[in-house]
Amino acid sequence: MKHFIGNSQSEVMSTARHENSPLSVSTGHRLTVAVLVPCLNEAAAIPKVIADFRRYLPDATIFVYDNGSTDNTAEIAREAGAVVRTESMRGKGNVVRRMFADIEADVFLLVDGDDTYDASVAPELIKLLLEKSLDMVNGVRISEVQEAYRRGHRLGNRVLTGMVATFFGNRLTDLLSGYRAFSRRFVKSFPALTSGFEIETELSVHALQLRMPLGEIPIDYRERPKGSASKLSTYKDGFRILRTIVYLIKEEKPFAFFSVVAGLLSLMSLYFGLPVVAEFRQTGLVPRLPTALLAAALAILSFLSFACGLILDTVSRGRAESKRLAYLSVPVRFTSVKSMDPSGAEH
Repeated sequence: MKHFIGNSQSEVMSTARHENSPLSVSTGHRLTVAVLVPCLNEAAAIPKVIADFRRYLPDATIFVYDNGSTDNTAEIAREAGAVVRTESMRGKGNVVRRMFADIEADVFLLVDGDDTYDASVAPELIKLLLEKSLDMVNGVRISEVQEAYRRGHRLGNRVLTGMVATFFGNRLTDLLSGYRAFSRRFVKSFPALTSGFEIETELSVHALQLRMPLGEIPIDYRERPKGSASKLSTYKDGFRILRTIVYLIKEEKPFAFFSVVAGLLSLMSLYFGLPVVAEFRQTGLVPRLPTALLAAALAILSFLSFACGLILDTVSRGRAESKRLAYLSVPVRFTSVKSMDPSGAEH
């Protein structure tokens, strides 16, 4: 496997140790892992998702949060052995916000409930997170199946990932992956302000903006099982994600954002103003007074936009410092990791 390195909880986490556990942690307490599965009408897929993660992460507790399913997703998940809760506010972002607030663990694994992600990679994600002391490990989707990862979705992901990389750093290659491992520090310092599928963008920008240690692992991305339908609207949700990126750039990188706006306004001012100036130099007259006023107004707006960027950049820096302090205030509860093969022998 190739790697790319870049207490409100009431349920009792499982602490039984298995001989084939992929990780052994040298700490004063036992490592707890929570698998977080947001679901909406996934009755056809959720039994296999739970069974697979119970197989590959036998010590983890699997939490399924039902987002108002009209089928029997919640009942099936409960029968399969998962801890089931409900979130009435529709949207993946709302579900993730509730999960991060409610659940307490050392390691959090977020995965979609549609059985498109390979559970066998989960130990690798967690192992990399702990061994390299990372805050997030992202699963980079790789698929040769056209129906699983459509060409339009690939192109959209590349464009959106490139936009984020331009302003926040080129450290992630799959902005919209739904398969990630997080440290407790990340989860408990994440504000979770978005409500829908934009949550993956917010997760990525949060990590990049605070310059957290990150990692990536390529994973197989497969087609949904029969009976499971995608809830993602290509154009509607794509526009919402784009809008979220623009909003986050404005909030976290205001100087860059307003400098771009100022530059565009300056170009428009020059476009309308230069012919007026040229005509005035030749004739000494300004026959197109409205155009001259428009050019002057655009120049003033350009200056104001640049000034706003300078001021808001100071405010944004203060917010970033507060976020960083909140992140550092969450204690780290693991110190070292020993990997083990299936026989139980340490490496």
